[in-house]
Amino acid sequence: MFLVKPTEKENKMPYRPVFIMRDGERANNSLVFETPEEAESSALDRYRVWTMPDTYTTEPCDGPVTHIRVDGRDVRKKT
Repeated sequence: MFLVKPTEKENKMPYRPVFIMRDGERANNSLVFETPEEAESSALDRYRVWTMPDTYTTEPCDGPVTHIRVDGRDVRKKT
């Protein structure tokens, strides 16, 4: 499931998972992924175990890529 289809420009940016609470507050963690698909997969895994968020999404960000998805897990990217 891909919630938001990125534009061509956004597709080249790193992405982070974002969690949306009932009051509309948005929260994220320090994980940054190369692709929106990796960020969304990570968000879904975290969303399944957290109790506070109402939903989740991804958003482009400025930070360097810190993690990749490997076999359904978040793995710190080697520099």
